[in-house]
Amino acid sequence: METKKINYTIFKYLLGMVFLIYYRPKFKNTKVIPKKGPMLVCGNHIHMFDQCLPILSTKRMIHYMAKKEYFDGKTSWFFKSTGCISVDRSIHDEKAKEEALSLLKDGYAVGLFPEGTRNKTNDILLPFKYGAVSMAKKTDAYVVPFGITGKYKFWNNKLTITFGTPFKVGDLTLEEANDKLRKEILQIIEE
Repeated sequence: METKKINYTIFKYLLGMVFLIYYRPKFKNTKVIPKKGPMLVCGNHIHMFDQCLPILSTKRMIHYMAKKEYFDGKTSWFFKSTGCISVDRSIHDEKAKEEALSLLKDGYAVGLFPEGTRNKTNDILLPFKYGAVSMAKKTDAYVVPFGITGKYKFWNNKLTITFGTPFKVGDLTLEEANDKLRKEILQIIEE
């Protein structure tokens, strides 16, 4: 784990600097991100670089759940060495879920996109899968909603990440918690 954290930090600052200079994103309401304890960072998914914005929003290491195809190609070393969790989306991937649950139980942060894939439609959000709220309920982790707006274009793009108020699933049903998460993210995007 320590080696992955070192790699994560090195790449965060090296690649993060390039990302910040090129896209000039804005970060809003980052103070709500818990500084410690288990948390799931969840938001909309519009671009392959979406995970960069939450990562650059906090000093905490975020273990992102990523499709297994990223772990099969020439860049697999990058994803493996920085603490990402490989997810086989063709099945109900219990191994990936157990790895994420283990990290949360140990007080770490996990990032995922409840839509399950990039949204390439005209809809603001795709239907949400239940993985985030299910894991949050099992580990008493905070769910930290965020919304990404703007474009991934050079400079004048209004690229912004805004965080909503973190919440715990508690006594909510998974349906209620998933609906709450979706509404929070939708509200952030539409503001």
